[in-house]
Amino acid sequence: MIEFGHLTHVGLRRALNEDTYYGDSELGLWLIADGMGGHGCGEAASALARETIVRETRRDTPLVQAIRIADEEILRLARRRNDNLPIGTTVAVARIRQSEYEVAWVGDSRAYLWRNGRLAQLRQESNDGPETETGEEISRSALRSRMTQALGVTDPAHLYVPAIIGELRPGMQLLLCSDGLTEEVDEREIAAILGDTECSAQECVDILIATALDKGGADNITAVLIRCH
Repeated sequence: MIEFGHLTHVGLRRALNEDTYYGDSELGLWLIADGMGGHGCGEAASALARETIVRETRRDTPLVQAIRIADEEILRLARRRNDNLPIGTTVAVARIRQSEYEVAWVGDSRAYLWRNGRLAQLRQESNDGPETETGEEISRSALRSRMTQALGVTDPAHLYVPAIIGELRPGMQLLLCSDGLTEEVDEREIAAILGDTECSAQECVDILIATALDKGGADNITAVLIRCH
């Protein structure tokens, strides 16, 4: 059985929330998108990414391809706007079918796997299956590379859409979040919150957002937590 919680908050220093999210256990799809561009551009980009990925998932389009189609849609929107304002979004997407999960992302929106009391950030698949890494294991150069990636911004020929596939077992949790959360709350704190078995998935998300706000809430903050029972 899948339980999930979700919440977004504009934060304490922004006038506009350019984050968006989606969750549908029947479709088996969850995502967060962190828009960029200001003046409504980022909000439009994140919403368009959400709508496109949901539409393509309903058509059973492979997840990475759905994300690339969203990139094409945002690029078309930018051309129609015909202005100099940047328009783009990062994304983190999870798709669950039966006991298998697939997670893909672009940019600095993150996906974490919690299991056996340990939280680890998901990274690109290897020949041995899904790999994880902690924030401390990410090199500065790799981090800069991820920061420059975004739908609607990166040249499609150089758009990096890593994806992993793994088995989702009871007791495991997947967390998708924008950098508004990870800039304020470190991984040890996140792990401790997710490890509280007395809290529902929604209560955990509420606590994550409240903690980020208590620590400054400088950016929009969005989190989606998927828990397998």
